[in-house]
Amino acid sequence: MNGVHDMGGMVNLGELAPEENEPVFHEPWEGRVFAMTLASPTRSNLDYGRHQRELIPGPDYLPMTYYERWFRSLSTALLRRGFVTAEEMETGRTSSGAVPDAPPPRRGAEMIGGLTRRGSYIRERSAAPLFSVGQRVRARNINPPGHTRLPRYVRGHVGVIERLNGAHVFPDSNARLAGEDPQYLYNVRFAGKELWGEEADPTLSVALDLWEPYLEHA
Repeated sequence: MNGVHDMGGMVNLGELAPEENEPVFHEPWEGRVFAMTLASPTRSNLDYGRHQRELIPGPDYLPMTYYERWFRSLSTALLRRGFVTAEEMETGRTSSGAVPDAPPPRRGAEMIGGLTRRGSYIRERSAAPLFSVGQRVRARNINPPGHTRLPRYVRGHVGVIERLNGAHVFPDSNARLAGEDPQYLYNVRFAGKELWGEEADPTLSVALDLWEPYLEHA
């Protein structure tokens, strides 16, 4: 979807000021939000979680800190997926009307294995890739209403495929709970002048990992 979260290639959004010796968490509550997100039953679908953050209205999204957005999207996802009730979210206590499909609570020791085991979005696909390394491709000029990993600033522009990364879960489908629909993932490099015109730095280029449905023959 086209939203305020898609800031790539935009200007006048303020200076980027890295914080020297920045801590992992600025406040204890941020660490708790991070832990709750990892422990959430919605964690298995990262694309769904990302889309919940994208759905935060712009006037709310922009003033929020990073983990405020995480907390908002986690709360929304738990409610929408039926893992908690509005009463439980409000009070922080289990309500009398239990959620039928909610998983049983697990203690800290039980969570360690699941939280430390690395997952993978790599999948198998029988069909042959449509594109090959070295080929020129154009990023499709699309404006999908749902989640997508195709940035607005590359849509309609031509790049060159540098690498085929195999087949991966397709985020556009996975985010709407419509299945993984594995698609080939390509690393595509775009020249700066292609993206931002003749006045762009001639030494600048941007490489993006883009799924096959995002691309067409140039």
